[in-house]
Amino acid sequence: MTQPVDLWVDPACPWAWITSRWLLEAATVRDLEVRFHVMSLAVLNEGRDLNDDYVRFLERAWAPVRVLIAAEARHGNAVLGPLYGAMGHRRHVAGLRDDDVIITESLAETGLERDLAEAGSTTDYDELLRASHHRGMDPVGDDVGTPVIHVGDVAFFGPVVTPAPKGEAAGRLFDGVLAIAATPGFYELKRTRTKGPDFS
Repeated sequence: MTQPVDLWVDPACPWAWITSRWLLEAATVRDLEVRFHVMSLAVLNEGRDLNDDYVRFLERAWAPVRVLIAAEARHGNAVLGPLYGAMGHRRHVAGLRDDDVIITESLAETGLERDLAEAGSTTDYDELLRASHHRGMDPVGDDVGTPVIHVGDVAFFGPVVTPAPKGEAAGRLFDGVLAIAATPGFYELKRTRTKGPDFS
């Protein structure tokens, strides 16, 4: 029986991008249905004492998530995976940094209306954005970021991995992560990162 796996992402996060590619790979060797949802690093960090560089990063992070939510509101959840994939590939794999270009090209690639880009500079969809964010984040608490995964009643942050495992290795990681996360009372397994994101 197909197992739904719900993934909350912000396209600004490179680690979430890698996790999303891993989950899609795992779905080729396990019977999974990966469903994308939007969280917002800008919403998550509201009211926190942050350095100036990260504040500027978060200011730019609003536009892509607003466009994702606007597209979902107009066309339903199924558009999020392809649109997030198009945005993420441009940002993380191709190295583009101009959000206007990323958004416009991604909407065109996925066959979505160009006017959805206008949502990036308005607050019209922020209530929906915050609702989506809290559906994903509230079950895991506010001391984590993205990615967040829900499998049934089990919700957890991570895994943070690089590069994304391929083939059966992706499936084994899914099996192991779910087994650990589903263990009552389990909270954390972590080690210091020794390398940056690898998008290969």
